[in-house]
Formats: sequence, structure tokens, C-alpha cells
Amino acid sequence: MAAFKCMICGGDLANDYLTGVCVCENCGNRWSLEDLDADYKEYIHIIEKLNKANELLAQDAPGVKQAEEAAILYKSAAAECVHRSSETAEDLMRLCKDGQSRAGQIKAYAAAVAHYEKKAYAKALAEFEKLGGVKDADKMAQKCRVELAAAGKRRIPYAVTVGMIIPAIVFFVLKERADVSIALCVLIFIAASALLGYAVWRNGVWSMIIEILSFVLLVPLLLFVVLAYVFKLSTGLAAGLAVGIPVVLVIIIAFFAERQ
Repeated sequence: MAAFKCMICGGDLANDYLTGVCVCENCGNRWSLEDLDADYKEYIHIIEKLNKANELLAQDAPGVKQAEEAAILYKSAAAECVHRSSETAEDLMRLCKDGQSRAGQIKAYAAAVAHYEKKAYAKALAEFEKLGGVKDADKMAQKCRVELAAAGKRRIPYAVTVGMIIPAIVFFVLKERADVSIALCVLIFIAASALLGYAVWRNGVWSMIIEILSFVLLVPLLLFVVLAYVFKLSTGLAAGLAVGIPVVLVIIIAFFAERQ
């Protein structure tokens, strides 16, 4: 830190480069840095960038865009400081580095808030946990945990329902085609439903795969049940129609959509 002395009492001066003012720590008198540092004017452009960056971060709830703009200004100011060798340049460089760190934290916080507002609570929680102590990151992390717990409870009926679709198809295949005993089929159905339901409840990559497969197979499954058990068609014919009818419908819909 460049050291200047009060011209009245000789006390140490606290430098504020961003306002261009020094305050005596002993008598409280204020002095202009331009009067004390002959090179101060050479740094005006750098100081303007720092002040503009600070203004961006001082806005009410600065977002990712403001934080990124501020980070660019700090980086640009730091690049100019590198080419200068003086105590003032070193002091300004420290301000640049502190500003870049603060801009990074604010950007991460704003991104976490955006995830929270979109109800992507898992992503928001991961970001808030990295920012412990920044603003109200700890409080927001706890709110994410509460929302995730509530969402988990609401997801249970959906997970149970979706988790039964594929095991139901396996049940019919084993019972009708593999001649497996009904007791073993039921056990396999229950175990598979529990496993797939848990995977869907966890809401990860496997959940997405299971959900897509389940909804793709749901219509053929329902058609097979209706054709085989309501209309008493043979298993082979019912399975063929259950797969063929949806495929034909998709082709017809795609054909008419293309025509239009």
C-alpha cells in the first residue's frame, strides 16, 4: 500500500483510490490523491473501470450478465496494471483481483438463484453449497433441501405408477410365452416395480430412460390387455396388433402433417 503522510499532523493516510481521497487516521483531514501522488492521473482510466465494475455489482440483485460484465472490466483493468511498476499499480492490482473474486461469487449466486426460480432445486442446491457464507447462500441451500424433500414426497405416486409399466410387460411375456409360474411372475413383477420405481423417484438419468421406455410401451401394453383379455384374441395376434396399430397411427399422422 502506497504510504502517504498527513501534511498537517504527519499521521498515516488511508488511501481510497476509487474516490481519489485520502483520510488521515489521526486527525481526520482529507486530502486529494492527485495532490499527493504525481502519477495518480496516469491511473484514472483504470480507476474508472474499477468504479464501473463496482457499480454493476452494487445493483439490487445483480444477475449473471452484470457479474460477467464486471469481471471483464476487472480483468481489463488488471491487464493495464501489469504493465506499470509502482506501489499504486500494485494497490490497484489487488483491488482488481478482489473484484474478480467477488464478481465470480455473485455470478455463481445469481446462477443458483436462477435454478431455484426455475424449480431446478437439485442444481440450485449444488451451487449454493459451494457458496457457503456468500450472501444468504446457506439459507437458500436449506430452502432447496426443503423443496427437494417435498418434491420427493409428491413424486412417489408417479414413480410407483411409471415403475410398474415395464414389469407389467415382462409379467405378461413370462406368463404367456415362457410358461413361468404365476407366483414367480408376481415376485418378479413386485421386485422389478420396486427397483424401477425407486430409480424414477431418484429422478436421474436412469429415471429419464425408464420414463421414456415406459411411455413408449404404455399404449402397446394397454392394447394388448384389451385385445387379449377383453376380445379374447390369441396372444400372438394381440401382441402383433398392439405393436402394429400405434406404428400405423404414427405413420398416418406424420403423413398428413407433412401434407399440410
